[in-house]
Amino acid sequence: MPLALLALAIGAFGIGTTEFGIMGLLPEVAGDFGVSIPTAGLLVTGYALGVVIGAPLMTVLGTKVPRKRMLMLLMGFFIAGNLLTAVAPVFAVMLIGRVVASLAHGAFFGIGSVVAAELVAPSKKAGAIALMFTGLTVANVIGVPLGTLVGQHVGWRVTFGIVAALGVVGLAGIAKLVPELPKPQGVHLRHELAAFKNTQVLLAMAMTVLGFGGVFAAITYIAPMMTQVTGFADGSVTWLLVLFGLGMVAGNLVGGRFADRALMPMLYVSLGALAVVLALFTLTAHSKIAAAVTVALIGALGFATVPPLQKRVLDQAHGAPTLASAVNIGAFNLGNALSAWLGGIVIAAGFGYTSPNWVGAALAAAALVLAFLSAALERRDSAPSAVVTGGTTAGQQASVHH
Repeated sequence: MPLALLALAIGAFGIGTTEFGIMGLLPEVAGDFGVSIPTAGLLVTGYALGVVIGAPLMTVLGTKVPRKRMLMLLMGFFIAGNLLTAVAPVFAVMLIGRVVASLAHGAFFGIGSVVAAELVAPSKKAGAIALMFTGLTVANVIGVPLGTLVGQHVGWRVTFGIVAALGVVGLAGIAKLVPELPKPQGVHLRHELAAFKNTQVLLAMAMTVLGFGGVFAAITYIAPMMTQVTGFADGSVTWLLVLFGLGMVAGNLVGGRFADRALMPMLYVSLGALAVVLALFTLTAHSKIAAAVTVALIGALGFATVPPLQKRVLDQAHGAPTLASAVNIGAFNLGNALSAWLGGIVIAAGFGYTSPNWVGAALAAAALVLAFLSAALERRDSAPSAVVTGGTTAGQQASVHH
């Protein structure tokens, strides 16, 4: 594997750290700015909405410039946003910094996947893409817990300063190691947009929003939930995030393995189990051991939905998958934004720090309903062709007997 993939993986590691790292630092940020935990949760919502907007926008703009230059530009956004976050004098400025950093997220993974595949032989393309995405999963096992630890003991500003430095390393690596690649062919936007007229594409994206949103409803507020309800010390949040990250890695591998074999059954199992586990988290949050196990399960079940959901969109948007794929990355983050906002509402309404778990369970259950609906519509749409085929066959047989 070429060293250029290491540069892409470092960029993915930084992006994963800044996206998820804020969740372990919400109490510290809220305390420093004198805002409530639900208000601090807007830092998760703002980032997620930035990805929703930035993923398609940057992907379309990225067709106008060479891929290497676009990747460097995206890392520039990432560095600037995290520096602004680190030095923000007021909460509003920190929120702006989070949005600026988020603009790089979706397009980096979309364009980076294409670049990674082009750097290796055809037989190694999947391994190259997986190596780049390893940066994201490792971020949740190492980067996020370490960032939380640093933030709690030295200050959250230091954490985001370190993340910005990671972005500089990634940018330098891309500049030095990624070769100049030919300018991509222009996107036929009308053709790409036509994919969104497909009901199955829209249903798959809705499943993405609701299913992954269920995860973030609980995990966004994991720090106050585990310290105020479960009784963990502040430092224990770091290790709980490690468990969540390990669950993510395992779930992602399992989801990827079975998505090609039985995509819809994989979605039924993962979404159904996720809804149940999130509902039970309201109870298990009162026991340290049970809470730790539940956090790992949420990571595993949540990320077991990612490969099948992404593949479902690609399958249904056949012929014009580029923009649909980028928008679906935004859909994951739209789910993050929606659930973080809803979780903040129920906490602010006085229902307690475990109440976002019920929000998450409801979102995951709604995604499961859409999965069944999608499969039913698919069976209905394929039925007429089966009838026609059967009628033709029967007619042919009658003719032969005659």
